[in-house]
Amino acid sequence: MTVLKYLQAYPPSLQEQVRQMIARDSLGDYLRQRYPERHAVQSDKALYSYALALKQEHLRNAPAIDKVLFDNRLDLTHRALGLHTAISRVQGGKLKAKKEIRIASLFKEAAPEFLKMIVVHELAHLKEADHNKAFYQLCEYMQPGYHQLEFDLRVYLTWRDLQGKSANP
Repeated sequence: MTVLKYLQAYPPSLQEQVRQMIARDSLGDYLRQRYPERHAVQSDKALYSYALALKQEHLRNAPAIDKVLFDNRLDLTHRALGLHTAISRVQGGKLKAKKEIRIASLFKEAAPEFLKMIVVHELAHLKEADHNKAFYQLCEYMQPGYHQLEFDLRVYLTWRDLQGKSANP
């Protein structure tokens, strides 16, 4: 039986459906059909603009974000596809907290829906620190269908691992 490390929290029936798709070698076809496009956000500057536009649309009263960038050091071995941090720095006589969001570089080649899902996830942490009910409600508000996208992203990561990490569906 294939261990589905990204899907372990999902019901066995869903895991079995994914295993059957792997056995039929149809996982890539499923992903290509659902997510045929690639996004154009390729630079840190473009990612910052993209995240800022989403923040302005949904989280006007949330704290400002100072930096958003792709980070090639983030990978699945650290179990992080994105990070949100508040870095405290002394400026003059005051302590300032700079909010940063880092997105794993693997999202440069992903579908636009997956990029939006991970950015929405990290932006939601500006309002809700924990992965609780309010957090996921905020994610769903900012991106309807968030839960399905999170599942499909996990399927994509599973497929990517099966293909040797550098694959595009």
